[in-house]
Amino acid sequence: MSVVQDYTEFDLCGALPSGVTVLEASAGTGKTYAIAALAARYVAEGTPLDRLLLITFTRIATGELRDRVRERLVGCEQELSAILAGAADPGTDPVVSLLASGSAEEVGRRRDRLARAVADFDAATIATTHGFCQEVLAELGTIGDLDRETEFVEDVSDLLEETLDDLYVRRFGPRSGGGARFTRGQALQIARAAVDNPMAELEPRDEPGDSTPAMRYRLAVRVRADLEQRKRRLAVMTYDDLLTRLRDILGGPNAAAAKERLRARYDVVLVDEFQDTDPIQWQILSRAFAAEGVTLVLVADPKQAIYAFRGAEVYAYLEAAKLAGARDTLLVNRRSDQPLLDALDALFGDARLGHPEIVYRQLRAAPAHQTGRLRGAPEGAALRIRVVHRSETSIELTDYGYARAPAAREHVARDLAADIVRLLDSGATVQQRSATGEPCGDEPICPRHIAVLVRTHANAELVCGQLEAARVPAVINGGGNVFATVIARAWLRLLEALERPASTIRARTAAATLFLGWSGERIATAAEAEWEEVHRRLHRWSRILRESGVAALTETIMVGEDLAARVLAETGGERRLTDLGHLAQLLHRAASAERLGVTALRGWLAERIADAGREDAEDERTRRLESDAEAVQVLTIHRSKGLEFPVVYCPFLWEPSYIPREPEPVFFHDPANGFRRTVDVGLDGRAWNAHVRRHRDEQRGEDLRL
Repeated sequence: MSVVQDYTEFDLCGALPSGVTVLEASAGTGKTYAIAALAARYVAEGTPLDRLLLITFTRIATGELRDRVRERLVGCEQELSAILAGAADPGTDPVVSLLASGSAEEVGRRRDRLARAVADFDAATIATTHGFCQEVLAELGTIGDLDRETEFVEDVSDLLEETLDDLYVRRFGPRSGGGARFTRGQALQIARAAVDNPMAELEPRDEPGDSTPAMRYRLAVRVRADLEQRKRRLAVMTYDDLLTRLRDILGGPNAAAAKERLRARYDVVLVDEFQDTDPIQWQILSRAFAAEGVTLVLVADPKQAIYAFRGAEVYAYLEAAKLAGARDTLLVNRRSDQPLLDALDALFGDARLGHPEIVYRQLRAAPAHQTGRLRGAPEGAALRIRVVHRSETSIELTDYGYARAPAAREHVARDLAADIVRLLDSGATVQQRSATGEPCGDEPICPRHIAVLVRTHANAELVCGQLEAARVPAVINGGGNVFATVIARAWLRLLEALERPASTIRARTAAATLFLGWSGERIATAAEAEWEEVHRRLHRWSRILRESGVAALTETIMVGEDLAARVLAETGGERRLTDLGHLAQLLHRAASAERLGVTALRGWLAERIADAGREDAEDERTRRLESDAEAVQVLTIHRSKGLEFPVVYCPFLWEPSYIPREPEPVFFHDPANGFRRTVDVGLDGRAWNAHVRRHRDEQRGEDLRL
């Protein structure tokens, strides 16, 4: 059954939702505003704040949602108090106007409920899915199957590798009687794919028992089971384990009691960014709250389902949409100008974005944005598409006449920088407007008004380099994992030298880093006396590290080597100095918390660098913004959600995401099994090629949504 057209425009002042409602909200239509307004209405109409549950999917988003809900409760309470005191309703907030309708006694009761909610706001449950699950499991007691001594950890990679190594050696070691059918590296890929997708079915199940694909399948199954046993024995859990534990409880022998407790506590559940959910999270929500007497509102934009690599998937949303009793959508864009929306309608009208049920919806701009706000630009169009022809002299071609991607990227980045320079030199302005659309003055266009969205951190570096060459200030906003940087490798070389200060090779390697800053020529021509001084310095730094820690070592090098001035004198120095200080803090924290010596600290950093390429940093490892100065913001599409900029460039949308050619585990949704998430770890076999094609099709669907 198709649900694409079965959506009605959501009225924020209409009847409050009940049962299961899916609210589809495109970018800029005010999702958080709608959730905060609904929370205020439910409270004003008699639902106590502690009987509301609000869920979103990141800690940062949770903090923002908490602030917005409290702000809405306070604003509504103050407006109603003023109206009850005799002030006229200004009519600028339809929710306040709705709550102010009725008798004075009824309006007074609504005001009092809002005031109590503000006073008791700490009782509100506004949490991430993981935080909610942890709280619920603790409250369920013995039903919850959560040991109070359990330690929560972010990562169990070390334990996973120990588990894998034991299994691999047992099967392919010297006493196994045969050679290894596949490498340890391939085995680790398989193990990670199985563990990182705990809800997924594993394939191939039907291969002959003595075949290599069948052996890989058995390894994946065994790793899952053995790792779970080890985690329970060590009393450790990851935050994803919270989800599977609660899911199993809500589907197990104690399910009735657990569901009764949850439904007795919450009357209304509002879920933000539901398109980022995964099958386990949806099973928890549906089992617990898709029931009589509970309101479940799922706010989502399936077009923004772009996190499949983390386990989030659009199929959970599609399943929820079919289950929902009501399907609504927000159709007013409060962010963009009408000319831009008209252009996007012409480009994307009737498009299906990776799945027949995910459609582009036409929106209308808010009254304040009926005309464009960028004035006097070299090009007046709200949306421009620039095309590079392969005949361009700077485009290198393959033997088959296709453009080589590296040359094309370089050309596009240069063209982008030149176009930004033209815009900044044009005297263009950004018109400021009031909420009603009245002009409030013009602000000259400047670098901070401009964002460049890219797919990869490597492309971010490329764009930044071209902008800096054109003398346009630019910063990378959230530019990936700090352990994947050149500075991380420089720290590793320094720690290696401090581990063995007398080593000639390590001293020369350390000299080439920014800590000493020697050029290749100086390293090649330095006299023996100079190298003796380097070794003395390394011995002294090693002693400082052992006795006083990373912070003292960093300060010593900063002062003694005039490091800050030397680095800042170079192009991109601010970026490198920010990464250096960030890594120093992480190293200091690790050394202090785990009591690591020089060798152990070097090993800790080496592991983080090795893992950086496969991890998407969302926590302390995310590179910090190097400057708050006036600058063009360069950031990845994944990190740009929710941000607003007057002018946006998207230079690399022509390039699809990379799919490795070498066999590695692939995930897909099996149409023969209800589109259940499946991971084929066989890397070969009768169904392998079909599964790879399915995986590729789904990846290209996500590319369309990007």
